[in-house]
Amino acid sequence: MKLFELSTMQLSCCLLFAASAFSQTFPFTLPQTGEAIAVLEMAAPNTNWSLAGKEAAMAQVQVDGAGPFQIILFAGPQAFQYRVLLGELPAGPHHLKITRNAIYSSKDAELTVKSAKFEQSNGIVERHAPMLYERKSAVGLYTDIPLVLYCEQKRVEGETVLEYTVIFSNEDGGTSTRGLMARWGRTTDIEFVYRVVLDPQGSRKSAMIQGRGHNEGAFAGPFEGDHPMLMPVTQNNMVAGEGPSAVRYQPAPVVVDLTAASRELVMDQHPITWRVMAEELIRENKLRPPGKVDGEKISDPRHYIFIEAKIKNQRSRTAAIVRLKDKPEFYMANLGRNDLAIERDGWIRTTVELPAGVTAEQIGEIGFQCLAADREKEAGVCQVDRVAKVFLLGRGYLPGPSLFKQSTTVTIPTGQMHSWTLK
Repeated sequence: MKLFELSTMQLSCCLLFAASAFSQTFPFTLPQTGEAIAVLEMAAPNTNWSLAGKEAAMAQVQVDGAGPFQIILFAGPQAFQYRVLLGELPAGPHHLKITRNAIYSSKDAELTVKSAKFEQSNGIVERHAPMLYERKSAVGLYTDIPLVLYCEQKRVEGETVLEYTVIFSNEDGGTSTRGLMARWGRTTDIEFVYRVVLDPQGSRKSAMIQGRGHNEGAFAGPFEGDHPMLMPVTQNNMVAGEGPSAVRYQPAPVVVDLTAASRELVMDQHPITWRVMAEELIRENKLRPPGKVDGEKISDPRHYIFIEAKIKNQRSRTAAIVRLKDKPEFYMANLGRNDLAIERDGWIRTTVELPAGVTAEQIGEIGFQCLAADREKEAGVCQVDRVAKVFLLGRGYLPGPSLFKQSTTVTIPTGQMHSWTLK
């Protein structure tokens, strides 16, 4: 549902206070009772997500003196619009107060607010959106933070279902960094956290979360209004209603349609996620020189080619391959390992590491090899229905233009490969 802007407070210049004393209040008025959203354009001078000790500033937000909740300024000194839920508020005047959280801001991190505006919605997506406590083991460590909360609205057996997913900046446990790049095409952690089935009036009929061990289970609370109060409770960001922790996030959800794309499309639509992903890898020492082997570390993400495709495996696993022009050898996404190939069906992202400095013009072929599924004795088939995009990361780790796409279905028996020549 489209939100409407209630008021905008554009400041003639940024409001910059001493880091230890920052405090600013913004009045706003709601014409009716409903869910409110604040769009805060903020920046954090003297911060850099990639540098230990200079990671970020944290803003603390209170509405009408209640709360607070927090916003971590992961975009650093770059002005960025942080959209946050304020919850259901009554009609009439209100005030939002922003202060600098000195406990969880990096030393010397400053806080600026360039503009503030407020929106209201009576839509079901905002009404049922989860609010997130930071994982207790991550508080103060600038790791595995929520970057985007998105919602898919579906009709299932005649009922409306809202499914909420969080893009975390990384995962401290679970799939290895190398496995994330090969099997998922990124090192962020994208996790479904909450699914709610609604009755015809838009009220909660039943609710599920993704808990420990990737097990889905019924969720009975706690709730604030219709907002489930969730907290990651594992190193790979599975959730439970076991909060609170010292930090609480309230990201406003974005509605997406992923019927014809992978989940990673949401990262493309919010490209700051690619930069934060890379900077966290740098700070956590998860990178190694290109072409080398160093445990589960990876090369700079700009040394990889990213491929999105729709596939189907039948007693098989699929892995992407790439060849450079005037070179005989193919580079493989799975590094020759079956466990790094992809066994799931549907829209997928994957990456192939290339030598440092390779440009788009040097890429000669992209394709897929079909591997036998684990412990499978019969021949299988890999089906590639569509290649939607192929791209490199450029300056600022931003996704570049797509180099190739095709929509002709290709069937590859296990033990064989198929490739397309790039012009």
